[in-house]
Amino acid sequence: MEKVELRAGDGTRIAARFYRPGPQCPVPRAAVLIGPAMGVRQDYYAPFARWLAEQGWLVASFDYRGMGDSRPPGMARSLRGFEADLFDWAADYDCAIDALRAAAPQLPLYLLGHSLGAQLPGLLRNRDRVAGLVSVAAGSGYWRDNAPRTRRMVLYFWHVAVPLATRLCGYFPGRRLRKVGDLPRGVILQWRRWCLHPGYHVGAEGRQVRQAFEQARFPVVALSMSDDELMTERGTRALVDCYANAPRRIERITPQEAHARRIGHFGFFREQFEATLWRRASELFLSFPAFNQEMS
Repeated sequence: MEKVELRAGDGTRIAARFYRPGPQCPVPRAAVLIGPAMGVRQDYYAPFARWLAEQGWLVASFDYRGMGDSRPPGMARSLRGFEADLFDWAADYDCAIDALRAAAPQLPLYLLGHSLGAQLPGLLRNRDRVAGLVSVAAGSGYWRDNAPRTRRMVLYFWHVAVPLATRLCGYFPGRRLRKVGDLPRGVILQWRRWCLHPGYHVGAEGRQVRQAFEQARFPVVALSMSDDELMTERGTRALVDCYANAPRRIERITPQEAHARRIGHFGFFREQFEATLWRRASELFLSFPAFNQEMS
């Protein structure tokens, strides 16, 4: 694993990691970029990224600005005054794609998006460089599409906890509240607006964002967990359908299929799923048209 420092278009430092195949695979199969969920550090995906690299993929991960290793050194205790929104995070995604493309310009590039990581690719300026998206536990964040367990508390979260804590602290202090994690003010307030709109991002932001998603042509396969405590199958369908002109489908997964008692919203990346869910993701990349064209 190699830690690299990238620079977004506005000069912001973005921390990324590259996982390269070993000597047994001198030529990578293709490139895979892992797009993280809201509030989740790239560390969380390291076991999965290492495993993918062992299977012959060139893999990269990154932290959005303000998060994980991309958090400014002087803001370890507080994000007060740090300016970023979800459009900035999409720009960070683009920055990571640029770096991965530079490392492997001839290889197809796939995205593995976890939750938010599958919600942002329609906003990318690099949409045409993406050969396929595997979405994991992702869907519309509209509150009515949340799973029942989450829906019981989410209105309090959006109407009381988020506005009050963000106003008092100048950012969302999620670590202290044990909710999501610390988030920049612009990110949490924009996300709140998305989650309170029936159309989520394409509804809250209007025609320009809707058209951006409609311009995406890369295939989308969404892996939806039957025991996801945050996301419903209906919510997954709502997100997938934002990619209106892309080939798309949902694959519903139960814990029984993965020989486990539970998967949930975050479980896919646990090492116990190496032989089941991880292998399934690798096989999906192999099934995308760009990979087969490259091999022919």
